[in-house]
Amino acid sequence: MKKRTLGSTLLQISELGLGCMSLGSDENEAIQTIHAAIDAGINYIDTADLYDFGRNEEIVGKALKDRRDQVVLATKVGNRWNQSKDTWSWDPSKKHIQEGVKESLLRLNTDYIDLYQLHGGTIEDHYEETIEAFDELVKEGTIRYYGISSIRPNVFQRFSKHSSIQSVMMQYNVLERRPEEFFSQLAKQSISVIVRGAVAKGLLTNNWQNKIKSSGYMSYSEHELIETINQLTQLLDQDQTLHSLALHYLLQNNAVSSLAVGARDQKQLSENISAYYSNPLSNQQVTFIKEHTHAETYTDHR
Repeated sequence: MKKRTLGSTLLQISELGLGCMSLGSDENEAIQTIHAAIDAGINYIDTADLYDFGRNEEIVGKALKDRRDQVVLATKVGNRWNQSKDTWSWDPSKKHIQEGVKESLLRLNTDYIDLYQLHGGTIEDHYEETIEAFDELVKEGTIRYYGISSIRPNVFQRFSKHSSIQSVMMQYNVLERRPEEFFSQLAKQSISVIVRGAVAKGLLTNNWQNKIKSSGYMSYSEHELIETINQLTQLLDQDQTLHSLALHYLLQNNAVSSLAVGARDQKQLSENISAYYSNPLSNQQVTFIKEHTHAETYTDHR
């Protein structure tokens, strides 16, 4: 599997990563899925302290026992569950980050994190304090690098200007192309884009007809969505699927370093890997996709 550089680091991460949020609570199945991903050449593993109240990190930690040196491990911090665990609050304070990383290290059964990501952000945050916390963790060797997971331009742009972030995780897919506006800027700063939501909640897979909702998706009405996906399926050549189109469209942009695609089990992982190894898109196909999908920009948080 091909790899790309993470930001300005020397780390090489697989173009297809494993987003662990989708892993179920069946520990054995989840561990087998992670092992299968590593065996297939996937080395970017992405989780968060928020997922399943920390249980997700615990499972990842168990899966990586004796295999820690084979992966680039990423997790996230910034959200705090309340005592009843029915909602969470935002806390990007230095104190919470310093406490959170210790808890994540214990759950992940490791003494360092390769990529520690701020799991959100608002323009009202005391960002200097947040950056100071991450920089200190880098200096002490607890984390190797840090990034931010955010779709708010004013937030990730502020971090790109004032911190040493190596990545921005963004929701990006064929039906949600707003992040493209910032790709050239991030590339100039040697900041990688890590993609989440690559298959648009299953709308960009062979099972898309069962995923259609009357509310549509993003800026697409239900009618527009069906019409657009039908156009995309007619574009496919031999060995290509809607799933592979979804992945390869994202990877044709050099600003993207890895797709953190979720997999509930080994079957879904196999489908992701098969799509990744399908024939890439031609220049003509990429042009068609751009001409027949919405190319909007963010209107909020600018």
